[in-house]
Amino acid sequence: QVQLVESGGGLVQAGGSLRLTCAASGSIASIDAMGWYRQCPGKQRELVATITSGGRTNLADSVKGRFTISRGNAENSVYLQMYTLKPEDTAVYYCNAAIRSLLGVRFNDYWGQGTQVTVSS
Repeated sequence: QVQLVESGGGLVQAGGSLRLTCAASGSIASIDAMGWYRQCPGKQRELVATITSGGRTNLADSVKGRFTISRGNAENSVYLQMYTLKPEDTAVYYCNAAIRSLLGVRFNDYWGQGTQVTVSS
């Protein structure tokens, strides 16, 4: 069984910062890309940032220059550092990872349960 657990969400004023953490655990053989997505009520889930196992990053245009994504030394964790937050960043943020389990032969997509980020104006 593989789990992704997010933490670090909360309420912050516009212009503030938050750091989200996602930790993968369970019967993990290998992790490929990891990333963060977000979803506002009534809207589709959208990509925020991704990072490959080699460290190559991709960020949505709306967060470039304000957010950074990184992976932990143990490679089983991923972080989203958010600066200069805006009210439009308010959403539920989901962690995503492509993981091959110990019993598997291919990579599958896993999702965390989501963490709420609310930015007040």
